[in-house]
Amino acid sequence: MAMVFEDREDAGRQLAAALPQFRERPDTLVLGLARGGIPVAAATAEVLHLPFGALLVRKLGIPGHDETAFGALAYSGGRIVRLLNRPLVERLLDDGVRQQWLDQVEHRERSELMRRADSYPAVDPDVHGKTALLVDDGLATGATMRAAVEAVRMAGAAAVVAAAPVGSLEAEKSLSRVCNVLCLHLPGRFRAVGAFYRHFDQLSDEDAIALLHGARI
Repeated sequence: MAMVFEDREDAGRQLAAALPQFRERPDTLVLGLARGGIPVAAATAEVLHLPFGALLVRKLGIPGHDETAFGALAYSGGRIVRLLNRPLVERLLDDGVRQQWLDQVEHRERSELMRRADSYPAVDPDVHGKTALLVDDGLATGATMRAAVEAVRMAGAAAVVAAAPVGSLEAEKSLSRVCNVLCLHLPGRFRAVGAFYRHFDQLSDEDAIALLHGARI
């Protein structure tokens, strides 16, 4: 039977239960991937008595197939890190997708990333020399988490752990090449992340900002 979480807060508490080694650990912070990872991270950090904040990420979706990522952007240390799935990009271009269309997607997502950087609190914590627990509500392709890992590494994080309540086998395998990964549930047949939650409402800017006003980083 598939594991189902009540909501993102429940998922965060269950995630914390699987990470007891980080409880009250010095120089460790929990960063939720904005937006869906923020309530998960907040609940995880509360149980573990750790500071938390957010890491801004944006998926670069294929034009006309937005759910499939050809890359991702992440913001950390005052800079944007860009990660592309280059073999996929080459196949898209060979299949007639224009570079101009991909550039338009990236321009739009960069603009949204910077808009959030200007309006969200606690989105650029100092990770230098620290352990960063990167938390999302689920890992479908792992693209945004890969970009997040790269971003905090470039910002000087000493160690990085990617954690999520649920993830696809492909995402877990991809991420395990670059960092330690914890997924509570790795179903053989992965559907949308929301399929593993009873309550999976879309988070608004206001929801995310309200949670981050309580962050201590």
